[in-house]
Amino acid sequence: MADELTNGPVETTTETVSTAPGTGGLGTQVPGQAATVSTAASATGGIGPGHFIESDIDREIYDFNSDDTPMMQLMLQAKRVVVTSPEVEHYALDEPRCQAVTVAAVGDGTDENVVLKLNKADRGLFQPFTTVLVKGVDGYDAKGKELTPGKELMLFVTGATDVDKEPIVMAVNGKKTNETDAIGTVPEIPAGTTLIILGNALYETQKNVAPNIIVPSPNMLYCQKRGFSSIVSDYFEAQRKHIPFSKALIAQMQIKKFKCDGNRTLWAGRPSKFPIDTKLGVQYIYTTEGVRWQIRRHLDKTGKWTYEEFIALAKMIFTGDDVPKSVIILAGKNFVENIQTIDFSKHPEVQITVKQNKLGWEVTNIHTIFGDLEFKLEPCLNRLGWSNSAAVINYSNGLVHYVYSAEHKSSENIEGEEAKRESTVVWDALGLKGNAHIWIDGEGNCSVEGQTTFELWGDRTEPANPTEGKVYVLMVDCPGIDPGAMTGQSWQYKDNKWIEYAGEIKAS
Repeated sequence: MADELTNGPVETTTETVSTAPGTGGLGTQVPGQAATVSTAASATGGIGPGHFIESDIDREIYDFNSDDTPMMQLMLQAKRVVVTSPEVEHYALDEPRCQAVTVAAVGDGTDENVVLKLNKADRGLFQPFTTVLVKGVDGYDAKGKELTPGKELMLFVTGATDVDKEPIVMAVNGKKTNETDAIGTVPEIPAGTTLIILGNALYETQKNVAPNIIVPSPNMLYCQKRGFSSIVSDYFEAQRKHIPFSKALIAQMQIKKFKCDGNRTLWAGRPSKFPIDTKLGVQYIYTTEGVRWQIRRHLDKTGKWTYEEFIALAKMIFTGDDVPKSVIILAGKNFVENIQTIDFSKHPEVQITVKQNKLGWEVTNIHTIFGDLEFKLEPCLNRLGWSNSAAVINYSNGLVHYVYSAEHKSSENIEGEEAKRESTVVWDALGLKGNAHIWIDGEGNCSVEGQTTFELWGDRTEPANPTEGKVYVLMVDCPGIDPGAMTGQSWQYKDNKWIEYAGEIKAS
C-alpha cells in the first residue's frame, strides 16, 4: 500500500499534547504528532513505557480499503503520462463532431452554389470535398424534377470564401432546369437547420485532401505535490504486545488518512499557483483542479427519480458523439437511496445485479437497452456536502494520470529521539478526457460558469422561467417549446429563444 503514497515534513515534538475527537466523538486523535513513546503516553492519560498493552483493537479502523477512495483508485489505474513540468497543457479531446446548425437561411432554388451561414467555430468542419446531409429539407429525384419526400438533400462542399472561410456548397440532388444538367440548384435551407457531415468524395485521380481545420485548445492543469511522514520510535519496534501496535499498523492508518485527504482533493480541489518563501528561496506551490470542476456536462436533478428519468439518463450517457465503453457512477448516500427506490417492477427488462467490475470493485449493475450502469457509494461525496449528487465517470478511456515526479521515499533518524522518520512524496494530477463524464447535481446549485447544464423535462408546456443557456432533454413531446420538439430531443434556451441543441459541449 505504501507505494501509492506521498510525504512531507511533520512536527517531531514530544511535548504534552491534547487529544481531539475523531469521527465517532472519541478523544483518539493526536493531530500533527509523531508516534513516539512520550507523545503516546500523553495521549493515553500517562500510560508509560512497558504498559502499552491493547486488549482489543478494531482492525477495520486500520485496514486499508481502496473502496474508501474510489477517485484515487481510478487515477492510479488510469493511463499514466510522465510530464516534465508541474504545469500541464491538458487536451480534453472529445469525439469529432459530426453536425452543425445554420444561423441564417440560404438558397432560393435559383443558384447552383450557395454559402452556408454557420457559427465561426463550425466552419472548419466543412472542408472541400465533404458531403453533407441537410436534415428536414427534401432533395429531388435523379432527373431533378420531382421532390423525394423523406429522401433528404445532400450537399457537396466546393470551397470556402476568401475572408470569412464560410463553406461554399452545391446540391448533389437539387432541382435541375434540364435533365441533362450536371448539377442542380440549391433549394432554401432555413435558419436552424441541422447539417450532418458525411464522408468526403474525391475525383478519380485524387489522393490528397485538406485536413480538418480543428486545432484543439488545451486547459492548464497543475500537478499537486502531496506527501506525508511516518515517525515511529525504536521502542515501539522492539515491544512485544498482545495485539501488535507496530510500525505497520501505524503506517496503515496514516496511509488511509493520506489517501482519503488526496481523494477529496481529486474531487474538489481548486487550481492555483502561488509563491512562498523557503530556506532555499522563493518556490511555488501548485494545487490541482478537482474532477467536479473538470466535468463539462452538468445535469440538474433534485429529489426522487422516476423510471423514465433513469432511462433518459442512460440514453444521455450512451448516445451521442462520445459513447463510453464502461462507466462508473460514484454517488452520495442520498442519491443512492433515490436510485434504489425507483419502481422497476413494471419493467422486467431492467436487470439489477451485484457484480465485480473491471476494477475489482463490487458494484450494483443496472442493465438497460442503452448500456450497463455501475453504481458505487462514494463516502467522500457525503463529506464534501454532495450526498444528493453523483458523477458519471468514463473510466475505460476517459482518464489520464499526469505524473511530474515519480513517487520517492526517504528515511532518516530523528535527532534527540530514538525514532525514525520515513517520508513519501508524489507529484501528480488527474485529467478528464472527452465529454462522456456527467455531473448529476442534486444539491440545487449545479450551474457552473462556462459549462453546459442539462435538465430532464417531462412536461408538454415549456418551462415557466427557462434558464439562459440551459439544455432541456425532452422526455415527452413538448409543443410548448416548439411544434417539432419531440421526445428524446434536446432544446436549448438561448438569446431568449428556443433552438434545437446540436450537441456542442462548452469547455471551461
